[in-house]
Amino acid sequence: MRVIRYTDADFAAQLSQVTAPSSLFDPVIEQRTRAILDTVQGRGDEAVLELTERFDRAKLTADQLAVTQAELMAASLKADKSLRQAVVEAEANIANFAKNSRRKDWWMRNSHGATVGEKFDPFQRVGIYIPGGTAPLVSTALMTITLARVAGCREIVVCTPCGRDGSINPALLFAARTAGATEIYRVGGAQAIAAMAYGTKTIRPVQKVFGPGNAYVVTAKRLLVGYVAIDLLPGPSEVLVLADETANSAFAAADLLAQAEHGSGHERVWLVTTSGKMLKAVEREIGKQLPKLARREFIQRALENNSWLIQLKTLADAVALTNQLAPEHCEVMTRQPGEVSRGIVTAGAIFLGPWSPTVLGDYVAGPSHTLPTGGAGTSFAGLTVDQFQRRTSVVEYTRAALKKAVPAVKKFAEMEGLSAHGGSATVRLK
Repeated sequence: MRVIRYTDADFAAQLSQVTAPSSLFDPVIEQRTRAILDTVQGRGDEAVLELTERFDRAKLTADQLAVTQAELMAASLKADKSLRQAVVEAEANIANFAKNSRRKDWWMRNSHGATVGEKFDPFQRVGIYIPGGTAPLVSTALMTITLARVAGCREIVVCTPCGRDGSINPALLFAARTAGATEIYRVGGAQAIAAMAYGTKTIRPVQKVFGPGNAYVVTAKRLLVGYVAIDLLPGPSEVLVLADETANSAFAAADLLAQAEHGSGHERVWLVTTSGKMLKAVEREIGKQLPKLARREFIQRALENNSWLIQLKTLADAVALTNQLAPEHCEVMTRQPGEVSRGIVTAGAIFLGPWSPTVLGDYVAGPSHTLPTGGAGTSFAGLTVDQFQRRTSVVEYTRAALKKAVPAVKKFAEMEGLSAHGGSATVRLK
């Protein structure tokens, strides 16, 4: 891990490296992703099958892309009691959180006495990407599909990578079925996003694509805006621990290591602290804990590529840097963490105090763990149920209300030189 202190002579130059763009804007990744998208757009299922064989080493036919009901039933039978309990517990918290944040239709009277308002309808067909790779993200199935079901989406299409033998982790299939998926396809990577956006003979196009993924998946989502709507840009995992001298160094180190373990090598972790002693203590704890972890090779790669221990002079400086980085997960381990968190306005999710590790948000707390990464938090929020709802404004005038509005309408039409606009209102009063 790289250590940076505000007392370093080249501190400003080092800090600029910390805030450099993430893999979200890597031109090489973008070029490769464009090639995948173009291939799928032009050749449909044929391209999807070729890319699945190239990247996942699975040789499939078009009629093998969809997961069958028999496979889903078999996955359910394999789910043991502890898995069922964990899924039920997490799904209940996620669904209850989502039900409380659904947007509801509303109406009011405007100055003319007309009725205006908004109605919210679920998207009818949505696509959800669930990463596979080195760790099948069973929790992601719950954190995305559940929201679509609570919103009322009729068709919930899931794409997820398969193994070399074409199989999908049965626990993931069980969670996806439990959460409410209506179609599941064994397709991963940027080609899955392309298939859902463009549509193929086997996979009909969706209206909006949701879910996290690696740098190629997120880049594909970004490039396909316009062909399809997207939720946000949730890529390789990130965590920033904001700590003062009161923090527990073992807790902070464990949380940094946990978010580095996903395996892509593009994960990013930061310790931002005002305490030199805390920085050294966390560094020691990482050295102590890392050798004991099963996925230490994946973690080590992420730490070598994108990890920083940063000491700043003041807590205000630490909050300012946090907002500049816009981390996916932000843990506040300080005195009065709630007060400190008020100044943090770009994080995907905030975890307050020593007893709120990011893993609770990853699995069971309730809010979706699908969150913006790579600095996208400055303009995107995390996934919420209302993103599965389509907003429509509604306007209803009576003759009396129209009569009150006509003078202003006529003036605007006159100023803009659009006489037919004004006429479309006045003709109703003749």
